Amino acid sequence: MIEAGKYRHVFFDLDETLWDFRRNSMETLRDLLATHEFQKRGIPPEPFIQRYHHHNEQYWTLYRQGTISRQELRTARWTTTLKEFNVHDDEFANHLSEEYLRILPTKKNLFSETIELLQYLKPRYKLHIITNGFEEVQLRKIETSGLASYFTHIITSERAGSQKPRREIFLYAFDITGASVRESIFIGDSLEADITGAKGVGMDHVLFNPERMPHAAEVMLEIHELKELRAYL
Repeated sequence: MIEAGKYRHVFFDLDETLWDFRRNSMETLRDLLATHEFQKRGIPPEPFIQRYHHHNEQYWTLYRQGTISRQELRTARWTTTLKEFNVHDDEFANHLSEEYLRILPTKKNLFSETIELLQYLKPRYKLHIITNGFEEVQLRKIETSGLASYFTHIITSERAGSQKPRREIFLYAFDITGASVRESIFIGDSLEADITGAKGVGMDHVLFNPERMPHAAEVMLEIHELKELRAYL
């Protein structure tokens, strides 16, 4: 059970919890596809974007499992998607990858009520982020979108040398922040990475499920809008 009075530290995931990754990624991809005139190449933009997101999720799973490297993740999601549309050009794929990572963190779309919630929580708790992402990209997202001033510590998987749901990244976060498991709570959208990871260290947790995706997992609390947290914290 969530017990508001016992927490001193509130940990958030970043992508798809505070920062609207899907919306920001869609905008970035549309920018890239327009710049490089995919339509004139005979590649329909929306189907390409759908397939890119499909492969991106698959390769991120492999990366979390330690099966592929950071560089392989960055390029394989592009080469695989391009090949589906009969484009076999590794140099072009690498160029798109670099441009995507340059543009993506300049996008500022947050989930509804993010800033209002953080303004409410900041005077009451120490706020931190634990994110499976590349350090430079994640820090730019946080800075550009106006989130930086609300958080005491930003823990990225690259800095921690471990990724959610592994115990090591959570233990690293406790060490860096000075928090204990008992006085901490974690809010995230991913059952696989966030909730499994929090459970693995005995941490209280909240599943953010804005799309109301069905699942059979046992969670301490599930919310569909960030503002719901104010009733519990």
